[in-house]
Amino acid sequence: MKISFGMRWALAVLSVMLSGGCSSSEKGGELAAKPALAASVPFEVLESFGVGDDVYVRSLAVDTAANSMWVGTSVGVHEVDLTSRDPRQTFTRKEGLANEYVFAILVDSQGNKWFGTNGGGVTRYRDGQWQTYFPMHGLADYWVYSFAEQPGGTLWIGTWAGVNRLDTAGGKFTTYVKELVNEWVYGAAVDAQQRVWFGTEGGVSMFDGKQWRSWTHADGLGASNTDNLPISLNTGLGTRSRHDLSVLADGEPSYNPNYVFSMKVAADNAVWAGTWGGGVGRYDGKTWKNYTAQDGLAGNIVFSIAQAPDGAMWFGTNQGVSRFDGKHWQTLRRGDGLFADSVYTVAVAPNGEAWVGTRRGVSRIGPASAKEVSKK
Repeated sequence: MKISFGMRWALAVLSVMLSGGCSSSEKGGELAAKPALAASVPFEVLESFGVGDDVYVRSLAVDTAANSMWVGTSVGVHEVDLTSRDPRQTFTRKEGLANEYVFAILVDSQGNKWFGTNGGGVTRYRDGQWQTYFPMHGLADYWVYSFAEQPGGTLWIGTWAGVNRLDTAGGKFTTYVKELVNEWVYGAAVDAQQRVWFGTEGGVSMFDGKQWRSWTHADGLGASNTDNLPISLNTGLGTRSRHDLSVLADGEPSYNPNYVFSMKVAADNAVWAGTWGGGVGRYDGKTWKNYTAQDGLAGNIVFSIAQAPDGAMWFGTNQGVSRFDGKHWQTLRRGDGLFADSVYTVAVAPNGEAWVGTRRGVSRIGPASAKEVSKK
């Protein structure tokens, strides 16, 4: 019996993982899918890759130059070939990571890989060599959740104790805390004007190089609480024990529109912010327009945002992943082939396929016609 690509990956993952139960894989096509088709073509899960029943996939990043996808989990990080979908290498603390729980990954303009960890600071991987940064080196905190890069070697790092500006050439860290609307920073993005946007537990902050500005629900960020959900008890507690962000208040959906978990600047320079219970907001430079489940979004807790080459936006939520082309919505959930409904991370490959990370694994999503192509 021929083993599918997904199964080969699952077996390789299990052989090097530090922990995790039995994994599963769904058969997918053996040929790389064609680029994304028109918006009218439905998307579906083409293939799924298991990483262990108790393992969370928290971050994904595309390395275009190497034609690979970096997959950050709660027990290590993998590099996967985008064409074959086979694993190239897996890294844990043994290989050089400061901590296996990887919440953020950045492949910078020089090809360096940056890993933000849950309690282990930042680790950089370059030319086979590892370098870890802790607060003793100038990092704001050990808990690191986002990266953004500006031209010229400037790296921004979002932590639970403010944001760092790192001059990668000189190795100098600058920390900003009081300038932010809130010091717990989960998202970071850079726009065409080189302004840096940060998603925090208290709203959105922006730095234009000279001045800071912030937006909260009072300014239009996040939709109203039309479902009368309880105010989130999982946010604003100021405790480091909240690392498992899949847990909602009292086990039910909750509401805190100022809690911004994800940021993305789109190709048209619009700023997108994913909130906790308030859906996703789009800022056009003047006003916020919010989208919720009533509009077609899968769920109102938005963990991740990505954009495809065709301009479509992808949103990972607590109720599945949604694709929005500006007019039409499509949502995929566990019943459609995902390992779980909570989608913590989304990345889009150059061919337009979306990769989504959940508990237990990663799913590859593409046009439904791609599966037919792979069978021929």
